[in-house]
Amino acid sequence: MKNTFILGIEGTAWNLSAAIVNETEIIAEVTETYKPETGGIHPREAAQHHAKYAASVIKKLLAEAKEKGVEASDIDGIAFSQGPGLGPCLRTVATAARMLSLSLGVPLIGVNHCIAHIEIGIWRTPAKDPVVLYVSGANSQVISYMGGRYRVFGETLDIGLGNALDKFARGAGLPHPGGPKIEAYAKNAKKYIPLPYVVKGMDLSFSGLSTASSEALKKASLEDVCYSYQETAFAMVVEVAERALAHTGKKEVLLAGGVGANTRLREMLNDMCEARDAKFYVPEKRFMGDNGTMIAYTGLLMYKSGNTLSLEDSRVNPSFRTDDVNVTWIKEEEMKKVPEISPETFLSMPPGEMLDNGAEAVVYLEEGHEGKKLLVKERVPKVYRHKEIDEVIRKDRNRTEARLMSEARRSGVSTPIIYDVEDFKLKMQYIEGVPIKYLITPEISEKVGELVGKLHSSGIIHGDLTTSNLLLAGERLYLLDFGLAYFDKGLEDRGVDVHVLFQTFESTHSAHEALIEAFKKGYQSTFIDSQDVLKRVEEIKKRGRYA
Repeated sequence: MKNTFILGIEGTAWNLSAAIVNETEIIAEVTETYKPETGGIHPREAAQHHAKYAASVIKKLLAEAKEKGVEASDIDGIAFSQGPGLGPCLRTVATAARMLSLSLGVPLIGVNHCIAHIEIGIWRTPAKDPVVLYVSGANSQVISYMGGRYRVFGETLDIGLGNALDKFARGAGLPHPGGPKIEAYAKNAKKYIPLPYVVKGMDLSFSGLSTASSEALKKASLEDVCYSYQETAFAMVVEVAERALAHTGKKEVLLAGGVGANTRLREMLNDMCEARDAKFYVPEKRFMGDNGTMIAYTGLLMYKSGNTLSLEDSRVNPSFRTDDVNVTWIKEEEMKKVPEISPETFLSMPPGEMLDNGAEAVVYLEEGHEGKKLLVKERVPKVYRHKEIDEVIRKDRNRTEARLMSEARRSGVSTPIIYDVEDFKLKMQYIEGVPIKYLITPEISEKVGELVGKLHSSGIIHGDLTTSNLLLAGERLYLLDFGLAYFDKGLEDRGVDVHVLFQTFESTHSAHEALIEAFKKGYQSTFIDSQDVLKRVEEIKKRGRYA
């Protein structure tokens, strides 16, 4: 059987990199990196760099491939990074790809840069169906495959983790790139300094953390601030990855993107996976940053599934969403199905049996007064988080949950009754119901909308609206897990709350469009400012997370 050879070109930002691969090996790869004299990346200068070196990189690549017996005439397709990325850089690479496609008479393949990071990781590790933590300069996402697409479970609401690290590093007078310098200084720290820890359901925010870290430099050593910054930011992304792992029931985590080269981040992810009996995978360091091989290999998968472009459709897309890509190369029947607990099994759990090992806590039953079942929610220590961060978070979230669940009940939102509150443990009413992630329909989604509308009318932001945190008992819908909840009547926070739920619909449930429309109907029926919030949700979704 003839090998398929694909030439791929990466050029979204710093690296101009080209590679040729077939189904089993990397034939050759050549890279030229843009290095500004000062500061971060300058898009126009980077594009000029790519234009200057494009011809020589391709020429050298073809020469190296020829030495291995692969001629230019053997190439079956030209793949290029179509986005996301810096517009000037993307356009330069796309022009080179079009010229190669025309001169060799082979098809074009437009590759999503983020998905290429995922596919190279799966190719170079034993991972099969992982939850992916993708952290690079401009991108920070938690992603996993479902139903023909890579779904985004959570992402940054402002800047990417890599850019946040670089921003802090520049302010601290550290040379670019900032991430490795921060890691080096962190190893000599003597103490942890409390910094903002911002997790909103499955989404994250880093801008406040960067600002607070810069301010902390006025009173603390660079080593201590670098250490504290890393411990806080990395714990945030690992928590969100754990939330996705718990929600999906998957048993693999893959780390992707340039920030993944950090050894502390790897340690934290590995600790989390060991605690959850999951496998942790990370590819070789050369494949963590941007590289031509990942574009070529993803292009190969796309080519073999008939996913190519005409010249007319080869326009670049600087804001190319991961979840906009129709994944034609994964066969659904070959995916390992994650076993789910049935509603019947859930309801028949005996006291003492653990019902759930969530990202936030373990949940189990206990015998109460007169033989009644009590539900116990215990926030166990997270070994990946610094002890000071972990104890504060667990204690604060426990108290918050007890207080705001009671407040929500007074506002007409069904929640379990809290019987006892300890530092890290809650004892509450046991509701004989089933999480709606097992039985969601548009009719149930409309009820969810009504309930969230009541919650927002009372001024409460839930902070973690997912289908795992809503329980259906008969005709009544209960809202659970208020650990990330808080009071706020602002449009932005209400919008983020709904956005998190919509992300869960899109990432987990196949009929998400119908679920979203049904939710909107219910939400509008109980909340007077619903239209403004829903409009803000659209704005949040369209924000340039890759800028």
